[in-house]
Amino acid sequence: MGTHPAAGHFTTLDSWKKGALGVINNVLKEPLKLELVNVIGGGDQEWATVELKADSVCKNGMPYPQRYAWLLRFDEKGTVVQAKAYLDSALVQKAVDGNSGEGRPDLPNMPREIITIQAGQCGNSVGSQFWRQLCVEHGINQDGNLEEFATEGGDRKDVFFYQSDDTRYIPRAILLDLEPRVINNIQTGPYKNIYNPENFYVHKEGTGAGNNWAAGYDMGGQVQDEVLDMIDREADGSDSLEGFMLLHSIAGGTGSGLGSFLLEQLNDRFPKKLIQTYSVFPDTQNAGDVVVQPYNSLLAMRRLTQNADAVVVLDNGALSRIAADTLHVQEPSFEQTNQLVSTVMSASTATLRYPGYMHNDLVGIVASLIPTPRCHFLQTSYTPFTGNNVDSARTVRKTTVLDVMRRLLQPKNQMVSAKPNKNSCYISILNIIMGDADPTDVHKSLLRIRERNLASFIPWGPASIQVALSRTSPYTQPPYTTRSPPRVSGLMLANHTGIATLFKRIVFQYDRLRKRNAFVDTYKRHGTFRDGLGEFDTSREVLMDLINEYEEAERADYLTGAQQDDPADEGADARTDGVTGR
Repeated sequence: MGTHPAAGHFTTLDSWKKGALGVINNVLKEPLKLELVNVIGGGDQEWATVELKADSVCKNGMPYPQRYAWLLRFDEKGTVVQAKAYLDSALVQKAVDGNSGEGRPDLPNMPREIITIQAGQCGNSVGSQFWRQLCVEHGINQDGNLEEFATEGGDRKDVFFYQSDDTRYIPRAILLDLEPRVINNIQTGPYKNIYNPENFYVHKEGTGAGNNWAAGYDMGGQVQDEVLDMIDREADGSDSLEGFMLLHSIAGGTGSGLGSFLLEQLNDRFPKKLIQTYSVFPDTQNAGDVVVQPYNSLLAMRRLTQNADAVVVLDNGALSRIAADTLHVQEPSFEQTNQLVSTVMSASTATLRYPGYMHNDLVGIVASLIPTPRCHFLQTSYTPFTGNNVDSARTVRKTTVLDVMRRLLQPKNQMVSAKPNKNSCYISILNIIMGDADPTDVHKSLLRIRERNLASFIPWGPASIQVALSRTSPYTQPPYTTRSPPRVSGLMLANHTGIATLFKRIVFQYDRLRKRNAFVDTYKRHGTFRDGLGEFDTSREVLMDLINEYEEAERADYLTGAQQDDPADEGADARTDGVTGR
């Protein structure tokens, strides 16, 4: 164990077992029979990774998968002060090996940078709103300088910003498009000076992808040298890069096609870094503006399934519905729906930027929500939207922790137009509660939700809601602003099997077009389809496998089947109804 602060206390596996397993069992609150099989990493860091085997069952009688890993944190006396479960072997590897290549995780109290890549009109519009919001929350003005009043400290700006030689804060952002309109608006807008001018890329022809996935994908190949050079330069400028965040839509040509190309390249070039996306899906319940959106969506879904670690799904139908309900208008503007998305993004990164003891890095959030690699599509709820984050929104309610947590579970507040059936259930839930929230109120709320069976969980794991308490920015409340934020607000990140109904609608709409071979000639003009339409067939097969995976996850024997099919994917779910603190 080298100079690890625990080395003097845990010199053998037996001493590790006594010191570490007791802490883990306290976290689990279930008497598991655990066997410590390996200690990985450590070095001179205050973290070590231990690999465990569980030979036990949950309270509901279902077995835990056999093998999984924990990151354990120690104080200078060698006492275990924090434990994190990592459920998927691929994520464990990224947590352990994913930084400097020395086979150990970085100190979690050090900022781990995230590079944001914005692709296409939707990605850049949403990204522009996101950076505005982060600037306000961190006290950064329109030129990238800290406001004179921004002296509170305690935040991690470095996760999403770096400081230039003149001390201005510059977003770790790369803005890409194949036509110039949206990026031109950003470059002439009020926040034009915060971006690195070298990180804009607009295709020199400026004709766009014509709402065609194949055109966007092929153009990605044409511009890859310039775009990948931007990404490499930004990655090289990071001290401890944790991963990438892709903002895009999947209905058009650039966000879906160029976005797909980027996902493949990132996965290939940075195999040890996390890739998370915020993907805006089309409204599959109403006719869309793009007639070939089922083709584009299906082709993009293959890459989201195979090349991303986590996908936050937001669909235009649900966004429009929530905006209309919140703003009491029939036709919300694009800016207002973009504000909804940026509010979700801001809240989902709150524990990274205002860290507490847990969920303070991206891999910790992702791993706690995704127990099996393929089921990595997450849905969100947020409440309440107010004038602080969405123009014209208003609320008259007094917010309480219970009120917020109940509303997060209500379908009308969920930003995905899924239609769960009677077997649909939650695989995992993480609620990020921001503001004036007392941990005692959180525990009482969790008990109330459980008593009333407000959330139905998978039969093969603990039925629990994780809660992370997060501070909020002091600069979004008086005296720095005239609007008072809600006393308590909340974001739910959830892995729910009902999201498969959204994917089924994509397949249904694709089949309807493909049956007539409608518009396929426009795809055959591009390299991916010159040798036939096999790309469509492969993508459909991948999406059907994903749908089947979510449906199988609803069954009590899911783990048994998973272990027979792929033992490498075994993991364990150690979630409890717990609160992680500020």
